[in-house]
Amino acid sequence: MATALVPIELPDWAWQRAEVRQALRARDIGAVFRYVQQYSGASQGRIAMATGMGQPRVNEVIHGRREVIRLDVYERIADGLQMPDDARHLLGLAAGREKHGGSSALDLAAFPEVVRVYASQASATQEIQQQARTATEVDVLAVRGLGLIALNDSLLRPPLTRPAAPERRIRVLLLDPEAPALAMRAAEIGESAESLAGGVRLAEARLRELAGACEVRVYRYRTLPTWRILRLDSTLFVSAFDAGWEGHESATYKVMETPHGPLYRGFRRMFDALAAESERTV
Repeated sequence: MATALVPIELPDWAWQRAEVRQALRARDIGAVFRYVQQYSGASQGRIAMATGMGQPRVNEVIHGRREVIRLDVYERIADGLQMPDDARHLLGLAAGREKHGGSSALDLAAFPEVVRVYASQASATQEIQQQARTATEVDVLAVRGLGLIALNDSLLRPPLTRPAAPERRIRVLLLDPEAPALAMRAAEIGESAESLAGGVRLAEARLRELAGACEVRVYRYRTLPTWRILRLDSTLFVSAFDAGWEGHESATYKVMETPHGPLYRGFRRMFDALAAESERTV
């Protein structure tokens, strides 16, 4: 028989303390439980009753011997501790109740999708390569992709090819060398259309070489590029194309998938839609 959960109520000011908000943002539930004990006087058993977790498990979480990773458990914890909506947002959860209307601005810290901003791709290289080594789903939206994935010394080629991972799926969107948008992009960066088109074709040829190690699909899109997207499973690295600079020179935003965040879902939806209307070449 299921045990009825008995919520714990903390004073409003407790959820506004900097250390509590930092623990929520980091999803450090052990720290959250310790602050609940400090500010409410609740015992481990009382926290267990409120969150639907066994007392031994609560003890392990508090002492760092176990982590909380499941979204349904985060939801139970938020409900059991009667977290206000801004605290739920910091934890990556939707508001406890839907709100309609109103025009007040919200604290950006309440939307933890963008977890880091790098000055350029070079600053993010180590983290991108580390995640690429274990990623099973890789999406790349680029112009020609030579610096990202097509060449032996490009950003993703070494971690994606050593060791080979047959279960890995790679999708690459490149700008169609025959599209008017390619000539426009070439003019923006001061390069000839012939040179840029040759780079795209070289990238396609080099990407065919990956097909023997894992599933590789390459597509040609025809619109003027705006976003440069690299998805490694549930993490996105996003930068922008603009007149005068290449995508790797742009600030790079690390965007994580969260239960209700719009950015990750929106960029992935855009990639899927672009792939669906593009010509597959590999």
